[in-house]
Amino acid sequence: MAGRRKDSRTRKGELTDAALRIIATRGVTALTTRSLADEVGLTTGAIFKHFESLDALLVAVVERVEVVLDATFPPGDLPPRERIAGFVEARSAAVGAQLGIMRLVLSEQFSLSLPPEASRRLAACVVKTRAFLAGCVADGQRDGTIRADVAPAALTTIVMGTTQALALAGHAPAAAAVVRAGLVALLEPPPHHPPKTAHPSRKR
Repeated sequence: MAGRRKDSRTRKGELTDAALRIIATRGVTALTTRSLADEVGLTTGAIFKHFESLDALLVAVVERVEVVLDATFPPGDLPPRERIAGFVEARSAAVGAQLGIMRLVLSEQFSLSLPPEASRRLAACVVKTRAFLAGCVADGQRDGTIRADVAPAALTTIVMGTTQALALAGHAPAAAAVVRAGLVALLEPPPHHPPKTAHPSRKR
């Protein structure tokens, strides 16, 4: 019995995920309608039944990135450290499963080749992530659960970099555990050392 034909929505999802796989494994410049057709076993003509142009496909790829990334933000009512931990865990797992997302976000070359709408939306993903983490860090510094002797912007950048490292170390649990432990230690407020008092001079 012949299999049921996939609806356009399902097929579009497969195409955008395949585009991300190509970006992850072969680089941004390898993403063409020909390589995408080969990846999913379709003709280039079949691809244009679902996307009217290559630009439309690229916009859909960025939309897919938005959906994946938005799902990694934890509830805003959690304590700051829990928000950061939840984000790092969810984001590193999501990006680790689709490394094309990281290459998209980090590749200036790809950003420049995107249609303007897609480029703006991709940049907005980065801004949204940075703002979320900056808010978590600021909240934690106010309530004393995150060290306040390092600028929030610096800690935010470190958390983002750590998340990327965890995504890349997804298949190396031991390495991932070391990275997580390092982030926890770095966020921890330094121990409070009371000032030393001078010893009274001893009478001879």
